[in-house]
Amino acid sequence: MEHLKPIKVCVIDDIKSVVDMISRKPQWQEFGIEIVGTALDGEQGLSIIRETLPDIVLTDIRMPRMDGLEMTKAILEFAPLCKIIILSAYSEFSYAQQAIRLGAMDFVKKPFSLDEIIKVVLQAKQICLQDREEQEKTKAMEGKIKESLPILQQEYLTFLMQHQTSEHSAKSRWEYLGIPLALQDFVVFIAEIDHFAEKYQTQPIQEIELVRFSLQNILEETIAAWTSGIIFREATNRYVCVINGSDPEVAEEIIEACCSNVSHYSRNTISIGMGLCVSTIHELANSYGQALSALAYHFYTDGNAAYSYANILKKPRVVSNYSVATEQEFLFALRSGNWEKSQLVLQGIFDELLSLDPLPEPKYVENIGYELSYKICRVMLELFPYEKVQPMEQQVNLLRNRIHPTLMEIRSLLSDLCAEGCRWVEEERSIESTKIIRQAKVYICGNLHTSLSLEQVAKQINLSQGYFSNLFKKVVGTSFQQFVMHEKMEKAKSMLIEGYQVQEIALELGYEHRRYFSDVFKKYTNMTPSEFKISFLGKV
Repeated sequence: MEHLKPIKVCVIDDIKSVVDMISRKPQWQEFGIEIVGTALDGEQGLSIIRETLPDIVLTDIRMPRMDGLEMTKAILEFAPLCKIIILSAYSEFSYAQQAIRLGAMDFVKKPFSLDEIIKVVLQAKQICLQDREEQEKTKAMEGKIKESLPILQQEYLTFLMQHQTSEHSAKSRWEYLGIPLALQDFVVFIAEIDHFAEKYQTQPIQEIELVRFSLQNILEETIAAWTSGIIFREATNRYVCVINGSDPEVAEEIIEACCSNVSHYSRNTISIGMGLCVSTIHELANSYGQALSALAYHFYTDGNAAYSYANILKKPRVVSNYSVATEQEFLFALRSGNWEKSQLVLQGIFDELLSLDPLPEPKYVENIGYELSYKICRVMLELFPYEKVQPMEQQVNLLRNRIHPTLMEIRSLLSDLCAEGCRWVEEERSIESTKIIRQAKVYICGNLHTSLSLEQVAKQINLSQGYFSNLFKKVVGTSFQQFVMHEKMEKAKSMLIEGYQVQEIALELGYEHRRYFSDVFKKYTNMTPSEFKISFLGKV
């Protein structure tokens, strides 16, 4: 430790006996003091002092070549912490006072005793030790500041991104922290690691840190090839980059190179949003805000792209919304369970939004997506109990709570909700259809003795002929006429086996003439009623 080193002393007087007495008689080493030099004149003394840099100097006022006053002034110019003790006769007291004003610590009046010298030197030693302790504290503090300088720089740059400050204050702090950028002409861009949460949420922290470090290194090397820049992390998956530059075209080339190099040299991609060029430090917050706005436009991409705020600024903004008629068409398709139609309407809504130049604010399109999602849920609530629809609402809320969802994710959510809702409607319709057709089949089987017609049965279950005919074939798999024929012929077979006469069977199944029934039966079974009975029973 610095405070354990001996205190160094030089003794300078033009009387050799005085020098020898002070430097040799006291046991200075017992006090932790070391005599490092002596001289008999001021000029030689100053030379020794420059060489040995003592903590304490005892010097006479009147000396040849250079007096004590001149030497005191010279010493304090290069060693301001040196403690100078003036050895002065009474007649020289005014000189001693002048030396004190110049910065000497104390004076001892001649003649003096060794005890007086030891006492004043020990007092000077205590002050020297206090100075050393303060120096050690200052040095330790400076070391800590140096170690934490990158953190302090990041904290200050983060502050500048969020708040405007005066140019003078910003410049002073900038220089104090040693931020390695020129004090004018800046561009801020924000780089975000694509799909970070999905890729790394289950990875150990060491793996994540390695990824983030390597990506920051790629960005730093890319920027260094073009200009000066500083990069700091703003979030787990995001970096803020401040670079020197006033040419927006060059800045765009830099961010394109950053995207390309990250994609080429790592297993990740990044999305970048860049603000406009600004001239001064206190304008950095403007460029940062613009970079955030530009980054939001990666809502329209799947990442690995750079977007400049200048591209948003160039063209007037146009707002488009889907019509009431479009909404009604969409909701009707949902209620009908028409998945293809609902998808077609959604496609039209988003195609119209994406055809705008420039593209709408991402938040606007995002809100349209959520609005449509909740309308799907409301339609489903009209048809089904809340317990069934609740998971659908949870899907919407889950995506809405995500930071920066993409257009692809919004559209995928809508498509999934439509598919699920239409499937429910179809299933419900299928169950209802089955009930209706079951009812029709019961009626048919109970009225085989009549000349059953499509109109008769459709009327019985309160459906139009056309709808009933299509529904019957869809559920049963055969046409209405084929089913009636099948049921009548199967009943005819049963009655033949049970011993009924052909005439009785014909009347039971609604046929007025026995011959006509026999012709129909043969056409259906390739056998006459008698042949069927023989083949089945072995007798007529």
